[in-house]
Amino acid sequence: MVQALQKDYRSAPISEQDRVMLDYVVKLTKDATRDSPEDHAKLRAVGFDDRGILQITLIASWFNYINRAADALGVGRD
Repeated sequence: MVQALQKDYRSAPISEQDRVMLDYVVKLTKDATRDSPEDHAKLRAVGFDDRGILQITLIASWFNYINRAADALGVGRD
């Protein structure tokens, strides 16, 4: 499963809910300004409520922030 997710989550054997969530997270990671009410509607359609959407958004945003800060500071580089 891990290898399938690493290769391409879109073809990995995961639920539709997980796939829609990951589509949203990828979009936020690449360019959060492209987020739209349509994205939230897709999340709602697969079972996420407002609280779930907020949690997904905050967690993805936090990881994006912390990874960028670590990269900028050279954390993990020799």
